[in-house]
Amino acid sequence: MGDTGPTGPVMDRDEVDRALARLGAEHEAIETSLLALQDHAGRRLLEGAELTGVTAERWAAAEASITLLWTCFDAYSGALRTAREIRARRRWSSREDLAELTELLRGEAVTMAGGGAATAAAPTLDGGPGRLSERYSLATLVDRMNQLYATSLDMVVAADAVWSALPARIDLLAAELRRTRELAHSVGVRPGEHPAGDDLERITRTLTRLREQVVSDPLAFWLPVKGSSAPGGGRPDTTVYDREARALEDVRREIDAVLAVRQDAEQRIVRLRDVLSRADRTLAEARTARGEVLAKIAATEVPVVSGPPTALQEQLAAAAEYRRHAQWHRLSPLLESLEEKAEDELLRARESLTAVTAPLAVRAELRGRLDAYKAKVARLGLAEDPELSEKYEKARRMLWSAPCDLRVAEQAVLRYQHAAAELLGSAPRVPGQGGPVDRTGRGPGA
Repeated sequence: MGDTGPTGPVMDRDEVDRALARLGAEHEAIETSLLALQDHAGRRLLEGAELTGVTAERWAAAEASITLLWTCFDAYSGALRTAREIRARRRWSSREDLAELTELLRGEAVTMAGGGAATAAAPTLDGGPGRLSERYSLATLVDRMNQLYATSLDMVVAADAVWSALPARIDLLAAELRRTRELAHSVGVRPGEHPAGDDLERITRTLTRLREQVVSDPLAFWLPVKGSSAPGGGRPDTTVYDREARALEDVRREIDAVLAVRQDAEQRIVRLRDVLSRADRTLAEARTARGEVLAKIAATEVPVVSGPPTALQEQLAAAAEYRRHAQWHRLSPLLESLEEKAEDELLRARESLTAVTAPLAVRAELRGRLDAYKAKVARLGLAEDPELSEKYEKARRMLWSAPCDLRVAEQAVLRYQHAAAELLGSAPRVPGQGGPVDRTGRGPGA
C-alpha cells in the first residue's frame, strides 16, 4: 500500500478484517472476565461488608479501578462498534473508509474523560495527574484494562481466600472451645480457680476478636507470595489461629487429666491410705524395737524414730474432702504430690526400722557364729576342753545377758573362735566327723 496517514500505511481490507476479528475476540474475552469479576463471590462480599483497615483502603481503590475498567470497556466497545459500522458500509471499502478504519484501529482515536470523570478515587489511565480528556489507542486501552483487571482481581481473590479459610475454621474451633468450657465447668475448672480456666477465657476473647478482625479486614491476614503473577498469589495468615488451637489442645489435655483423676480418685486415695498406714505401722515397730534395743544392748547409739506422718495424713484428708465436693482440679495435683511423698515416707520408715534394729542383728549374727563353732567343736569330740568351755561360757553370758555390750561380746566370740581354731588345727581328724579346718580359724560354715 502506497498511501500513508498519521498512523502509518493505510490498512487494506484483509488487514482491517483480521484486526476486527482479533479485536472482537479480545472484546469477548474482556467482557467475559468483567462479568466474572462482577459476579465473583468475593466482590459481592466486599461490597456488602463493613470493612476496616488495609482492606477498606484497598477496596476503595479497587472499586475505583473497577469503575474505570468498565469506562474503558465501554469506550473500547464503542470504538469497535464504530469500526464495524464503517466496515459494513460497503462490501469493498473505499480508500476513505480504509483510511478512517486505519486511524480508528491503530491511532489514538478513543477520547476519554480525565480521572475525575469516573470517581474521586479512580486512577487515571496513565497513572499520572488527571486531565479533562485524553486520547488513547485501542491497544493502549487493552493493556490498561488488563492491568486494572489484574490488580482488582488480585485484591478480590485474596479477600475471598481469607474469608473462605479462616472464619469457618475459627467457628469450628469456637465450637470445640464451647464444649471444652462446658466440660471444664463440670469438673470444677473455672476462671480464677484454675489456670486452665483462665486460659479458656483468654482463648475465648482472642477467637472472638480474631473473627471480627478477619471479617472486617481480611487482607490483614493475607501473606502474598513474592514473585507470583497469579491473581491472589499467597495464603491466609493462620498464625494467631494456630497458636490458639494449640493452647486449646493443651487445656483439653489438662482437663482429660482431671477427668482421669475423677475416674480413679477413690482407688488412688485407698492406695494412699494403705501406703501411709504401712509407713505408720513400720515406724511404730521401729519405736518398739528401739525400746528393746536400748534395754538389751549397751554402749551403742540407737537413732531416734520420728513420729507418724501427720502432715501427709492431713493432706490425705484434704484430698478426700476435695473428692467429696468434686473439686477435681484441686485433687489432681494433690494426689500426684501425695503419691510421691507417701512412697518416700514408707521407704524412710523401713530405713528407720533397719537402722534401729541393726544392733539386734549384730547380736544375732554373733550368737549364730558362736553356736556354729560350738557345734563344730562338738562334732570333733573336743567340746569338753576346759579352756574352750570357759571361753564359750564367757562369750555366751555376754550375748545372752542384758544389756549386752556388743563390742566386748564380739571380742569374746573372736577369742573363742581363735581358741577353737587352734585346738581343731592340732587335733587329729576323726574319720566321718566334720570337715577340713583352715588355719585362719574360720572353718566351714563360719
